[in-house]
Amino acid sequence: MSGVLLNILIGLATSVLTGGSVWIWQRATNVHTVRRRAAFFGFAPGGTCLIVMNNHWQKTGSTSHYDVQSIIEIAILAHETGCAISVLPADELRESNDDRTEFCIGGPTSNPRTAAHVDSHLPGVRSRPMSAKRDSGAILVGGKQFLFDRGRLEHVLVAKFTPQQSSRPVVLIWGHRAIDNRAAIYFLQREYRSLSKHIDSLDRFCIVLRVNSSSTYGYQAAEFVADVTNAAFADHRRPSVAMGNSSGS
Repeated sequence: MSGVLLNILIGLATSVLTGGSVWIWQRATNVHTVRRRAAFFGFAPGGTCLIVMNNHWQKTGSTSHYDVQSIIEIAILAHETGCAISVLPADELRESNDDRTEFCIGGPTSNPRTAAHVDSHLPGVRSRPMSAKRDSGAILVGGKQFLFDRGRLEHVLVAKFTPQQSSRPVVLIWGHRAIDNRAAIYFLQREYRSLSKHIDSLDRFCIVLRVNSSSTYGYQAAEFVADVTNAAFADHRRPSVAMGNSSGS
């Protein structure tokens, strides 16, 4: 999808949602539910949600339609909790998230900001380069690896942390492919209550989701695999493994 068309879609979605956001917030039938959702995703009612969009793996300056869907779903979540929205391409963003809740979409190859976040805040996370080997494109966390078998077995790493210079968190969504990013948003929307009970802290966590048979079931086949918080944020000072993910995220 071209950058121009993406901007039009985001503009339309934002305009529609902005008109109804105050009404939704004021008339929510279950304020407790809205607050729990805001706490999980790191939204601050009255604040701003910064969505950092990635590049299509084959077309710099464009974004996959699955990632556009992810951006729109995040925008809806943000408006339901009373947040304004700012959408910026990763290639143009040269600042901290500061007091904005940031959603960073896509893996290190498609999103340079993801690569910077991983290097700075997730020292226990790396990935295998794309190759003919069985572990091609695998996401590595500590001593575990989460494999990539296109259309059959794919994974998504979801991390939440607050940079030292910021007052609001970053939520990073790194899927093997764009459809996996979409699957993660779909899963988190449905399962955030359950996840909230099993994660030690909502302020900082790192989990891995598995997407089974996306070629058959699309983005609706994600499931929880592991809480890798301790390994992801631990600095083992090991030699870096070259990042590579040319498969579409």
